Amino acid sequence: MLPSVRFADLEGASVLITGGGSGIGAALTEGFCRQGSKVAFIDIADAESRALCDRLEAGTRNRPLYINADLRNIDALRAAVQKAAAAHGPVTVLVNDAARDDRHTLEDMTPEAWDANQAINIRPHAFTAQAVVDGMKAAGKGSIVNFTSTSFMLNIGDMPAYTAAKAAVIGLTKGLAGRYGQFGIRVNAIAPGWVITERQRKLWVKGDQLEKHIERQAIPREMAADDMVGPCLFLASDAASMLTAQTLIVDGGIL
Repeated sequence: MLPSVRFADLEGASVLITGGGSGIGAALTEGFCRQGSKVAFIDIADAESRALCDRLEAGTRNRPLYINADLRNIDALRAAVQKAAAAHGPVTVLVNDAARDDRHTLEDMTPEAWDANQAINIRPHAFTAQAVVDGMKAAGKGSIVNFTSTSFMLNIGDMPAYTAAKAAVIGLTKGLAGRYGQFGIRVNAIAPGWVITERQRKLWVKGDQLEKHIERQAIPREMAADDMVGPCLFLASDAASMLTAQTLIVDGGIL
């Protein structure tokens, strides 16, 4: 269930979300639309993204702007940011959500596979931030929320390139926070635990793994994509006006 709280400063704000067409990203897109934000999102899942826009227009009368772009292509990414800013004004809230948590072993990993993983799981975070930061500086404010993961904190060993990238997200977050705080730009990260999206349930929920995982949580229920919306809205809003360089762990209490 999406949070009921309203953040007045998010109404009318120009928000850009990467990977906003499915999974956690779709929940975030809906959450900001329900705040009255002017939302643009970048994705390559065309059918899902268009269906999401139709559903949100019908349910909220606030249709998000879907921009089809491959985040691995930095020129396309920059063009997408320009399109969002042209439609809604300079982006003042950026949510870097796009990721792929494909399983792989160190023994089988190739240099090409390593580079492909980083090109999705860390590089777009940096270059999307680069593309919006001048607009935020001109506005005198901005909030960047980078999604990382608790997977590297839990020593999960079957996706080393992914966990390396997700650890790097925190380093990037702290570095950007230190650089751009003087311009009124805050940069924080959210580290979700095991959020059971449709993709997760289809690909990675095996046997009694999920049940055992939930038993380790202090709050013993399955986490949904909607559970990430409230923390993200808070970090994006001026309710968190002196909060920067932080990583907010949202995992039901395992860590």
